[in-house]
Amino acid sequence: MVEGLKKSRHGLIIIFMVCLMSSCGFRFVGEGKFPADVQRIFIAIFENRSNETGVESLFTNDLVDEFTRNRKNALAAKPAADAQLHGVIESITQETISRSGQLSALERRVRAAVALRLTDSNGRLLWKREVSEEEEYAVGSSNSATERNRKDAIEELSKRLAERIYDRLTDDF
Repeated sequence: MVEGLKKSRHGLIIIFMVCLMSSCGFRFVGEGKFPADVQRIFIAIFENRSNETGVESLFTNDLVDEFTRNRKNALAAKPAADAQLHGVIESITQETISRSGQLSALERRVRAAVALRLTDSNGRLLWKREVSEEEEYAVGSSNSATERNRKDAIEELSKRLAERIYDRLTDDF
């Protein structure tokens, strides 16, 4: 009998939580609406103002992949889109975060800052944000190993940045 009460109490708690979450507008990140009732977005190739060559393609492709994973029908060619998303890679910087001596770095951090604008077909601004992301990487035993670690860190940073951009775009609408 006590066991039956515990099970029914757990069932009531679960039902209560489901009702509470649905009544307060709870939803998973990325499931919200786009700004201004936009349904289909064209993602332009990011402009690169950093000193890092080739990252505009990486950042753009990762964002397209993120949209495709979450909402396949949200992407459109420029003429069929309700809005256009433009990104500018403002900077990619790095800094040493740990050392074994005054001149020997053990670990570094790379940071990217991106400015974003969503405009309608008439060029009217619908949404604007600045986002940044960072990733740490180990300094290798050679310059080529360190450079490979840095490139891997930028690739990981780009994927997380794409997730953050998509989540921000679908947040609070």
